[in-house]
Amino acid sequence: MSSPSDGPWSPVQWARNGAVRLAFDRWAERTGGEPLLLVTGLGVNRRWFPDGLCRTLAAHGFAIARYDQRDGGESTRLPPSAARGPVSALFGKRGEAYTAEDMADDAAAVMDALGWPSAHLLGVSLGGAVAQRVALRHPGRVRTLTSMAAVPGDAAGLRTLRYIRLRTLAKFARLSFPDTPAGNIEAGVAVSRLLASPSRPFDEPAVRENAERNTDGGVQDQQAQGRQIGAQWHGGRIDAITRPALVLHGEDDPLIKPRAGKATASRIPGSRLVLLPGVGHELPRFAWERVATEIRSLADTAG
Repeated sequence: MSSPSDGPWSPVQWARNGAVRLAFDRWAERTGGEPLLLVTGLGVNRRWFPDGLCRTLAAHGFAIARYDQRDGGESTRLPPSAARGPVSALFGKRGEAYTAEDMADDAAAVMDALGWPSAHLLGVSLGGAVAQRVALRHPGRVRTLTSMAAVPGDAAGLRTLRYIRLRTLAKFARLSFPDTPAGNIEAGVAVSRLLASPSRPFDEPAVRENAERNTDGGVQDQQAQGRQIGAQWHGGRIDAITRPALVLHGEDDPLIKPRAGKATASRIPGSRLVLLPGVGHELPRFAWERVATEIRSLADTAG
């Protein structure tokens, strides 16, 4: 899902949740439409949402904003914790840095800064779990929920492992590159390769060009990833979500098994599952129109 910004985004703005500052911006090419907040995944910055997808969503009548989650991008980085990485966060001590409720409240804080009383949510990967939790914790702020490539938002610890391809996670944990701009580029290419659908040729030149334009060090900051994935949820079960919901999942996802999407959709009342052929743990160009059309249909049904 590595496709950095080359479109017209507003200058970076800031929201605050307590001591945490959250960087966000708006799609400025087309500003009218229904508010849609993009919630990004583990470790990566907001620029991993492809501009082409954002342009497509805008054409379907959405006003788009995206933000960096705490411990990602330009948002506040928290102090080191006992979890040394995402794998140890799953198996070891968790949650001493902050909670999953804090991360859900971050999304609400961004909506406050945007002046949005409510918004549609699109969360991908970890962002999908966060978006589910926002719908539980702040239902009045959520018009519709779209969760993509995510585990159920109330899964925790070892219960999460049934949904994760451990071989891919182990490869992810073993990635090691210099903490330099060049090293971040190589890490971005390697992560994109791991997350891409194995049924399609991997376009390394295009991926490398994208990585050179978005040298995101978060892809190899395992301490930050450990804090994000270690944030424990103490709230309700996703069976209690009352907002109109859509669950998207790539049929070829090499990291999160499609059974995770099926489990999520089976438990959120009234939700709909759409499996995307040829899609991995990514947002490839050929899927943009389908994703935008499905989210538009959900919004129209809710309206």
